Amino acid sequence: MMGTAVEGPGQGAVRFRIEIAPDGKLVHVEELWSTSEVASKLAWEAIRNLPPLPPIPTGKPLIFEQTISFQPYATGWPPSYKLDCLPEPLPFNNPFAWNGSSPPSAARREHRPPPPDGCPPDSTAETIEEEERELERQMDQWRWGR
Repeated sequence: MMGTAVEGPGQGAVRFRIEIAPDGKLVHVEELWSTSEVASKLAWEAIRNLPPLPPIPTGKPLIFEQTISFQPYATGWPPSYKLDCLPEPLPFNNPFAWNGSSPPSAARREHRPPPPDGCPPDSTAETIEEEERELERQMDQWRWGR
C-alpha cells in the first residue's frame, strides 16, 4: 500500500543539490531531476523566493540534496513501509446501485481476514513514545498549534 496515485497539472517532484555558504547565502543550486516541467518551474520559483538564510553555526559550507514535492499528500520525510503487510482496502461498491436489467440482489459484505501477526493495525510507531516524538516533530516542522 504505497499510497494513492494522483495526477494533476501542477504536481510532481524536483530533486536539487544545494550548496550554502557559511554566511547563509545560496552558492550553487543544481537540478538533479524533475518529474515535470511545471514542477521544475514551481520549485525554481520557490528557491528564488526563499527568505534570507541565517549563517551556518559551524562556519563551514553546507552541501545537501533536497526534493521539493508538489503532491496532494505529505512527502516531507521518508515513507514508512511498516504497514505494507496490510491487505488492500476493498473497492467501493454501491449496495443500492442496480442497472435495471439484472435481477436485484441483496448487498453482501466481503469478508477480509485480519492482518497477519506482527503487522501493526493502526500505527507505524513501535511505542507510544515514538508516536509522540513523531507528532512533536511534525508539529515543530509545520508549526501547528504555535
